[in-house]
Amino acid sequence: MLLKTTNLKSIINQAAALLFTAAVGTANAQEVVVTDSTAINDRVEVEKDTVKPFQKFKVDGVAAVVGDFVVLESDIDKMYIELQSQGVSIKDVTNCNLAGRLMENKLYAHHAIQDSIMVNDSEVNAQVDQQLAYMTQQVGSMEKVLEFYKKDNEAEFRAELFEINRQNKLASEMQRKIVDAVEITPEEVREFFRSIPEDERPVFGDEVELAQIIVKPEIPQSEKQKIINRLKEMREDVVENGASFNTKAVLYSQDPGSKSSGGKISLSRKDPFVKEFKDVAFSLQEGEVSQPFETMFGYHILTVDKIRGQQVDVRHILLIPDVTEATKDEAYEEIKKVREKILADEITFTAAAKEVSDEEETRESGGQLVNPTTGDTRFELTKIDPLLYEQVANLKEGEVSPILTDQDQTGRPFYKIITVTDRYEEHEADYARDYNKIKELALRDKQLKAIEKWQKEKIMETYIKVNGEYRECDYSSNWLKK
Repeated sequence: MLLKTTNLKSIINQAAALLFTAAVGTANAQEVVVTDSTAINDRVEVEKDTVKPFQKFKVDGVAAVVGDFVVLESDIDKMYIELQSQGVSIKDVTNCNLAGRLMENKLYAHHAIQDSIMVNDSEVNAQVDQQLAYMTQQVGSMEKVLEFYKKDNEAEFRAELFEINRQNKLASEMQRKIVDAVEITPEEVREFFRSIPEDERPVFGDEVELAQIIVKPEIPQSEKQKIINRLKEMREDVVENGASFNTKAVLYSQDPGSKSSGGKISLSRKDPFVKEFKDVAFSLQEGEVSQPFETMFGYHILTVDKIRGQQVDVRHILLIPDVTEATKDEAYEEIKKVREKILADEITFTAAAKEVSDEEETRESGGQLVNPTTGDTRFELTKIDPLLYEQVANLKEGEVSPILTDQDQTGRPFYKIITVTDRYEEHEADYARDYNKIKELALRDKQLKAIEKWQKEKIMETYIKVNGEYRECDYSSNWLKK
């Protein structure tokens, strides 16, 4: 993992490699990356990529041992197949690359345990629940999931997924601990920039700073009450008549993430659910059904299936009250008048945002948008969301867009206007002008060096054994301790 601070291309390549490591080592509810011996048990033939000529062989045996963890040859093949199935380019990916990635993951997980890094079992179980719910939704039933993964029962499969996720989370937390300890000073940023040869300095594309005003149609109280009454009827049917909460969630809930699994969600107090939802979930006894309650997403009823220490398994039904044509018309007229006042110079865009915008996050800053990727206010046009690009690409500085229609996270429409508060033409990196971007590159470089140093030291002090043809790979890290 050599990293030359004088070569910006190598810095970017190393950053990509770090991200690749994180990507292939993480399993989530939407893309389950199965990279361990608990994955599909099919025996398949692959071409082994070593310094020897290609040869066919049956995936089998132990490729390496890292601390307390084993990397099977079959794990390497499954990782390759999984990357293919996800559409990841494997043109330049070799079995040696994958073996190295898996050994890195095991090294992080091993030392996370040595450093007493704790992983919350309830969080891992919640992740497993989400994965199983997603798999079930994709293929139709748990029986089909088990058949596909060649597992005898759900308990066995759940236990194996738990261990995969636990190891991945340990590795992730260990990496985070390493990079979180890295800080960078202004002098280091300056030295980093000076170390880049002038002909290799990055060129930053066209950038814009944006502000927006949002007006949302109101939801009439009559619509809210209609939803509350429906949920009360469902609750009464469950409590009084023994109707199935699960079935009602499948039929009526408007939560796409849990609807197909009967509204099932597992959560702990630390999980990132809205406060109102967690407050109700942890206030009920097993089997109890809540009264309707409101969150930012809509109105819910909730029942507790099982309490497991600090974790609860719940089911919920979400109904989302809708806006009406009348309230949509009112909102449109309001933002239309605001736009006309701005164009007539009766009010500034900033003042109008503070006065009428319904977006709490940007209202007090005059509608100023913050780039979620970089944390600053600039958006590089070639990297922003395609829809946003269409809306702002042709706007001149200070120009106000036409009224645009968008949707919130529940699918309800709202109206907005956007202005470009500043434009930055494509230019070669300038230390003063682009300090934040240069600081980000410098910090990333220092973090990668810290990881390289940590890996080098830990490899030497950890029991590692690489077997068979994997000893002939040309690893970027010293796994063979030569």
